[in-house]
Amino acid sequence: MKPPPLEILYEDNHLLVVNKPAGLPTMGVAPDKPSLLTVAKDYVKQRYQKPGNVYLGILSRLDAPVTGVVLLARTSKAARRLTEQFRERRVEKTYWALVAGALEPPEGTCENWLAHDERHRRMHIVGPAVPGAQHARLAYRRLALFSDDSLVEISLETGRKHQIRIQLAERGHPILGDRKYGSRQPWPVGIALHARRLTISHPTGGNCVTFEATLPAPWRAFGVRDS
Repeated sequence: MKPPPLEILYEDNHLLVVNKPAGLPTMGVAPDKPSLLTVAKDYVKQRYQKPGNVYLGILSRLDAPVTGVVLLARTSKAARRLTEQFRERRVEKTYWALVAGALEPPEGTCENWLAHDERHRRMHIVGPAVPGAQHARLAYRRLALFSDDSLVEISLETGRKHQIRIQLAERGHPILGDRKYGSRQPWPVGIALHARRLTISHPTGGNCVTFEATLPAPWRAFGVRDS
């Protein structure tokens, strides 16, 4: 199946920022399967008529069913500087999620230790002494209620695999459509988790820049406003 055209949020000589659609893996798939990285490389190659291989470095990876802001570096120098920002947690990552139930309390933090289950391709909540356990922390606030569901804004403090999905599900509020972590409610495409905003220091200019991704159509049909 042909992937949809890229929605470009920002581009210059150092960065390419896109709004990833649901269902498209960020990277790491078989050569005959499309990924955000291969689609983005084709875009750069055609737009700038670049011969040979195109360099792009993924800085913010999203799960295949998740939508929203993905940051790519167009040079190795930009990639190194941005990787340092992520490692030192100087990047602000904001997500929106629609979850089952009225999330209580309406504002707080989630803090757990997570371990990867390779066999079932999912994460588990574990104790801190478990080998390979990783600390995971996020802050959240409920923005609105839609009948029996909550619109939640999440500030991600650590970037663990499936972190938001499992930490909210563990509290009894799985993300809509996320059957892997217990959701019984359907969602048209992917799951109702969206990388809404990303704030970084520009790798060459040093100025603070924020990228914001518009919501996919199912969110607007659900009644969530894009502002």
